[in-house]
Amino acid sequence: MRDTRAHTRKPGLRLWLSGGWIGLLVLAALLAPWISPHDPLAQDLFAGRMPPFWEAGADPNYWLGTDSLGRDVLSRILHGARLALSVALIAGVLTCLIGATLGLIAGYYGGWADLVISRLVDIWMAFPPVLFAILLIAVLGTGMASIIIAIVVIDWTRFARVVRAEAMSQGKMDYVASAQVVGRTRFGTALTEILPNVLPTIVALLTLEMGIAIIVEAILSFVNLSISTDAPTWGGMIAEGRTSVHQAWWVLVFPLVALFFTVLSFSQLGEGLKDHFDPVLR
Repeated sequence: MRDTRAHTRKPGLRLWLSGGWIGLLVLAALLAPWISPHDPLAQDLFAGRMPPFWEAGADPNYWLGTDSLGRDVLSRILHGARLALSVALIAGVLTCLIGATLGLIAGYYGGWADLVISRLVDIWMAFPPVLFAILLIAVLGTGMASIIIAIVVIDWTRFARVVRAEAMSQGKMDYVASAQVVGRTRFGTALTEILPNVLPTIVALLTLEMGIAIIVEAILSFVNLSISTDAPTWGGMIAEGRTSVHQAWWVLVFPLVALFFTVLSFSQLGEGLKDHFDPVLR
C-alpha cells in the first residue's frame, strides 16, 4: 500500500515542479519588454564582463552580469526565452498535427496507407536529424520560419511511429469492434474512440517535442544558423560564453542553466500529464 501511494504522488510532484518552471518562464517571456532591466541589444563597452551582483566588482544594475560587449545577461536570457518558447509552441503543434494524423491513419486503417506512411517514415529517419536541419536551414535561409519548417520536416516521424503503434493496439480492443457493430463509420470510430485513448501519449510527445524544438533552435543558434547573430538567443549566448568561460563564466552558465531546466521541465511535464490522464494508471 505504501508503494502505491508513493507512485501516485510522483506524477503530481512532477507536474507541479515542471509546470511551475514553465509557467514562470512563459510569464517572464511575455513580460520581458517590461521587466528586463536593460535593452538586450544595448552595448556598453565600458561595462563589459561585469560579474553577477554577488561578486566583487559587480554593478547592481546588472544582476547577472554582462557579456564582452557590455550587454545585460539577464535581459538577453528573458528575451531569448521569447524566441525559444515561440519556436517550441509553433513547431511542436505543427509537428504534432502532421505526425499524429499520419500515425493514426497508418495504425488504424492499415493496408496501403500504412505501407506508404511506414516506408516514408523509415526513409525520413535514415537522415541524421541535426545534419538534416542544418541542410534545410542552408537551403531555406536563416530566420524563425525556416527553423520551424526544419523542425517540423524532421520530427513529424516521431509522432507518426508512436501514434501508429498505439492506434494499432487500440484498434484491436473490444470497444472498437462494438462501435463498428452499432454502425459507426471507421472515421467516426477513429475520431471518437481511438483518438481519446491515444491522446495521453500525444500530449506526452507534444511536450517532449517542445523541449526538443528548443534544443534544435539552441543548436542552430550556436552555429549561427538561427536568426540574426545580434538577437538574444540562448544558443548564441552559450556560443559566446564558451569563448570567454575563463574570464566571464556567467555568460555561459546562466543561459545553459535556463536551457537545461526548460528542456527537463517539458520532458517531465509530458510524463506527468501522461500518468495523470492515462485511464489505465488512474
